[in-house]
Amino acid sequence: MASATQNTPEHGKEDFAALLEETLGSDSAFDGTVVRGRVIRLTDDHVIVDVGLKSEGRVALREFGPPGATPDIKPGDEFELFIERYEDRDGSIVLSREKARREEAWTALEGAFAHNQRVNGTIYGRVKGGFTVDLGGAMAFLPGSQVDIRPVRDVGPLMGQPQPFQILKMDRARGNIVVSRRAVLEETRAEQRSELIQGLKEGMILDGVVKNITDYGAFVDLGGVDGLLHVTDIAWKRINHPSEALQIGQPVRVQVIRFNSDTQRISLGMKQLEADPWENVAVKYPVNARFTGRVTNITDYGAFVELEPGVEGLVHVSEMSWTKKNVHPGKIVATSQEVEVMVLDVDSAKRRISLGLKQVQRNPWEQFAEEHKVGSIIEGEIRNITEFGLFIGLSADIDGMVHMSDLSWDESGEEVMKRYDKGQVVQAKVLDVDAEKERISLGIKQLQEDPAADVLERINKGDVVTCVVTAVQSNGIEVKVDDVLTGFIRRGELARDKSEQRPERFAVGEKVDAKVVGLDRASRKLALTIRGREVEEDKQAIDEYGSSDSGASLGDILGAAIRRRSSED
Repeated sequence: MASATQNTPEHGKEDFAALLEETLGSDSAFDGTVVRGRVIRLTDDHVIVDVGLKSEGRVALREFGPPGATPDIKPGDEFELFIERYEDRDGSIVLSREKARREEAWTALEGAFAHNQRVNGTIYGRVKGGFTVDLGGAMAFLPGSQVDIRPVRDVGPLMGQPQPFQILKMDRARGNIVVSRRAVLEETRAEQRSELIQGLKEGMILDGVVKNITDYGAFVDLGGVDGLLHVTDIAWKRINHPSEALQIGQPVRVQVIRFNSDTQRISLGMKQLEADPWENVAVKYPVNARFTGRVTNITDYGAFVELEPGVEGLVHVSEMSWTKKNVHPGKIVATSQEVEVMVLDVDSAKRRISLGLKQVQRNPWEQFAEEHKVGSIIEGEIRNITEFGLFIGLSADIDGMVHMSDLSWDESGEEVMKRYDKGQVVQAKVLDVDAEKERISLGIKQLQEDPAADVLERINKGDVVTCVVTAVQSNGIEVKVDDVLTGFIRRGELARDKSEQRPERFAVGEKVDAKVVGLDRASRKLALTIRGREVEEDKQAIDEYGSSDSGASLGDILGAAIRRRSSED
């Protein structure tokens, strides 16, 4: 009975169900697994596939191609598919190609992460704080700080481009993957840096990209290592700031000027790749030649003029104007102004050219000397009055001076100057022009004849003249000769006898005879002596009437001489 019961139809169905359960498992066991399927046919929206189960499966057609494109798929193609649900309400198996790819990708990515290997991916979208990356079906997050070694303003060129990434962390349970492009670049950069440093030599020519710009130069990325391009090595011409010639991101070709293998500091130059404009500069710019240049810089001590790109000369403030002294160069020339200059000196070794601005113009003192000979009469306005004379304007830039001694023949300069006012127009005679010292001497009294000219012509040193006492002082007496010449007799020269050398024994208006011992024709002054005259007269009397050897006394000799002179008179 027992055996009969076991062979009943109901019992057979139970055995078949158990066998099927044992072979395929329950329906729910298939959910979330990956199976291989073959395309049977295509509909408008789905792909019908056979996955070897009791029902056919269907996959959304859009999962087999990029958005907007017709999937390249046909019956017979086989794919790995992910079972989302074993049976839906229609009895079909719901499959996903996208999730199958993701599962494949996750498995591969976990292996790469475990072995610290790079993975390939494509940046395809922006999210808060960074970007999304497709890693062959698995979506990853790329933080903004991990895009590049330095901040990137425009990520557009990186979008949609397959490139390597480094997985920083991943959590399959949460579906999170964080990647870095920067880590890959830094690793590559380190490799390139090591290779570059080993082969780096002074004089090498390299291509680089401007990485950063400072006030003193620019840092150039040479491909893993940075070098400093100093502002003075960018170009032969003057550059005040590197931004005048360079921009961040600009490709440049540079030469290694200096390389310190210990500190790994690299000094670069751009101008060294161009011809040095200072070669043969002495031939191109000979002394005394004139050239036109552009003012590039103005300082307190002068202005720099560019003669050609890379060649500048200095116009010192003393060489800027014939007449404008102690004036800031900025009031004579302006930056970028075109000026004509003369080469004064060239020092090729020190790369210096001295230029002159005033030399291309006529020296106003030389011009005045050519147009106004000594003795000619000019007319001008009194521009300034000083304690020693008057300054008269002769042109817009130059003055002539009338010294106080050249104001009057008879009166003192101090008294005469009181009669002149600033702005007054006067006439004067040109007395002297010294172009080298930039001086013009004028005279007002010379407009009239010197009233003492005749007297000066007939008086000579050694003559005895009759004087009239005009003033008595403690140290001597002032006298006048012929009412035009002034003289002075010092106290020691008032008499032969010391007891008589007293100024107070003379009275104003008294006439005295004195000998001329000095004559200054320019100042019209005489130096006189009474003592010298008396001594000379005594000598003449002794020579004429006797000597001390004859036995006659000096009083007898002088008495005889006086009596003879009286008889002659």
